[in-house]
Amino acid sequence: MSEIFLVCGLGSLGKNCVIALKKFGVKVIAIEKNSLSLTEINQLEGLIDDLIIGDCSDKNILRQCQINSCRAALIVTTSEKVNIQTAIAIRQLNPNTRLVVRSPQENLNNLLSQQLGSFCAYEPTQIPANAFALSALDTQIIGLLYILGQKVRISQKTLEYNDAWCYNYQVSGLNTRHRRIISHRRHHALMAGRNEEKEMFFQWENSLEVLPKDTIIYVETEENFKLNNHQSAPLPSRQSKLNLSKLKDNIIKYISNFLSLNFKQQIKRVAFFSAFIVIILVIIGTVLFKIYYPETSIFSAFSVTAILLLGGYADLFGEFIPRQEVPEWLQLFALTLTVAGTAFVGVLYALLTEALLSSKFQLAKKRPSPPQENHIVIVGFGRVGQKVAQVLQDFKESVLVLTANTSNEIENFDLPIIYGELPASLKSAPLAHAKSVVICTDDDILNLELALMVKNINPQTRLVIRTNGDGLTENLSQLLPTANVIGAYEVAAEAFTGAAFGENILNICRVEDETILVTEYNIEGNDTLHHLLLAQIAYGYSVVPIFYQNGATKDVIYLPSDDLRLSVGDKLIVLATIDSLKRIEKGELISPHCNLTIHHASDDTATFEGANAISRISGCNLDVARRALENLPQKLPFLLYPHQAMRLQQTLKKNRVEAEINN
Repeated sequence: MSEIFLVCGLGSLGKNCVIALKKFGVKVIAIEKNSLSLTEINQLEGLIDDLIIGDCSDKNILRQCQINSCRAALIVTTSEKVNIQTAIAIRQLNPNTRLVVRSPQENLNNLLSQQLGSFCAYEPTQIPANAFALSALDTQIIGLLYILGQKVRISQKTLEYNDAWCYNYQVSGLNTRHRRIISHRRHHALMAGRNEEKEMFFQWENSLEVLPKDTIIYVETEENFKLNNHQSAPLPSRQSKLNLSKLKDNIIKYISNFLSLNFKQQIKRVAFFSAFIVIILVIIGTVLFKIYYPETSIFSAFSVTAILLLGGYADLFGEFIPRQEVPEWLQLFALTLTVAGTAFVGVLYALLTEALLSSKFQLAKKRPSPPQENHIVIVGFGRVGQKVAQVLQDFKESVLVLTANTSNEIENFDLPIIYGELPASLKSAPLAHAKSVVICTDDDILNLELALMVKNINPQTRLVIRTNGDGLTENLSQLLPTANVIGAYEVAAEAFTGAAFGENILNICRVEDETILVTEYNIEGNDTLHHLLLAQIAYGYSVVPIFYQNGATKDVIYLPSDDLRLSVGDKLIVLATIDSLKRIEKGELISPHCNLTIHHASDDTATFEGANAISRISGCNLDVARRALENLPQKLPFLLYPHQAMRLQQTLKKNRVEAEINN
């Protein structure tokens, strides 16, 4: 099948898909229902090999597009119905074309995938939601992935002078079993980096010393994250003082939280507390009456206590003439039981009344009051805004929503919401002490207006802005250099394009203003990854392997070693850019350029272990490795990647073999 790709629909998403596809050097045919304007034609000049005006669901139109020769079709019109009709029509004409469809219907998409085969679907407005949410956080986390129930984090850390990493490590020394370095930048390089050409993903100098103000981006497992947090726990000598302080803070926090609850929640808590008190009083009353009247039974003592709690004080002590046989303190306790019982009955009445009224009239739920500080403001609450809110709630962040949307689906979110025209709502919202503001309406001009308003109100707040592309992303980045501007359709288009080449795009995140695709590969015999070491894949294709599953044993490894070699049936998940996917698709490995000179081995054991290390890390035949250690000094008869060479040198040193890297 020739390398022809069909794009149906040339809206914002379709245009970005065309741009992304052209990075792979393939032929692109496009179908658009309406004629393009002169500006749109100029934007796509040289990118589209053939443009057909017509209905993409029409089989005659599809035949004009050489559908029988198309490797994949990206169906991305704004009409979900048209997209599904087109997918079915294409499958009838060509059973082999891969279908990548724009659709939010998850259940329908799963059914169509089973029925049509080689089918995947995405909702473009929800793909970048994680990127929006994580950009709003002021924590180190810039990516959070869930792989078979395990959390994998991508974190960014700017080092301080007292950081344990400073002066104590080379960059490569920070790699551990549960952590991999993705990027290392000097402070001066970051300052100058905005005007420089971007470096290739996952290409950093491994021999540099780690210094203060360096910025390091790394991926780690949840196990490593918890271990680091555990190690930073307070010392035992201070624990008692901290516990007392924590107890005091918890009491104050509990009272504050109780006062902030709505009426329904307060009634429930009072009812629970009252029931607990009544149970205690029943036990005390039963014991006291049994002690004072030993001849009575336990049941009789319990009955007297229950009668008093139900308001029966007058039945037992109602006579005007004092009862000398019952002491005054016991009569006073009996009166206390009656008062407590009456109060408890009142609480029960209130709870029942509230429940009946709620079920009868469906009373509107009272929303939490707007937070005043250290919160994140979401402006615009469509599909993107709702997904961003869900992610932020998973991180236990305080969120305030501003929206003009009054649809019923918003009522499902237990969040403080300010309704109304967004510019007016923004003026009245508590922005002075907000942690971040995420502007994610689908109107680019409105987003620009709101972004400028936020900067005037609070210039220090973290600002995340959604755009729909068409050059506005780059222009906004120059206008607001400290803001994080994310082109929603530009990001989504890279996921659609990766899927068009048969890759399974699991997720996306943003690293250094670049879209990173979390991509799954199931290794086949004719795959460009087959029989390669993970070191060759990582450094030759500029990807970060984060998950490996052996096809035969089904054993799973997170952040696998560079020494593993892929076989048919294995599964590999990597972090990759669209350029990395292009190199993998074409099998264009970056050539290794480092050589290793072996100078000396201390004894026969060192020679034996050294040969094993050379074979394991470089992937060469063991006989080749042994011959390389026979007549020293000599260079290894093959080239290595810099990270490979340094790791091999360090391993040989541990085995008492002296080696030198030659670049």
